[in-house]
Amino acid sequence: MGKKILALAAALIGIVCSVSFGQSDFDRKLQSLYKNTVPLIRSEALLSEIAKSNVIILDTRSAEEFKVSHLSGALLLDYDSFKADDVRNISKNSRIVVYCSVGYRSERIGEMLIKLGFKDVSNLYGGIFDWINNGHVIVNTAGLNTDSVHTYNREWSKWVNKGVKIY
Repeated sequence: MGKKILALAAALIGIVCSVSFGQSDFDRKLQSLYKNTVPLIRSEALLSEIAKSNVIILDTRSAEEFKVSHLSGALLLDYDSFKADDVRNISKNSRIVVYCSVGYRSERIGEMLIKLGFKDVSNLYGGIFDWINNGHVIVNTAGLNTDSVHTYNREWSKWVNKGVKIY
């Protein structure tokens, strides 16, 4: 009986460690990608802002990625084809949060928005991957909740722990 309890305890410790190592590995990956040129916002803080303000959420992934799923209310601002004219109808004083898969492309777009004179721009930490890993709702183009997320490619899909991975 004692050996079974020890084996169970060891297994539980292994599971807990693998989960925490997974997040710390993801955090290390993000730190290697970010230049820290755009302020970061965590998913819980963004949820709070959405509930109490008129935050504009810009998805900077491709149209194909956006079609699979995105944050509710997000507007598509494709990284590969971005031009200043795409944001001409947004006030420079608007509260803007940009995101992509993990935050790299959105940080580049955030830099451009700041250079264009936008005053309140943040980048969603960990992008849609961190958002879904934390159990937050994503929607498809019909506006329906979905658990599918475009993971960019097979290699990047390892950072998504919840939902159905599409690439």
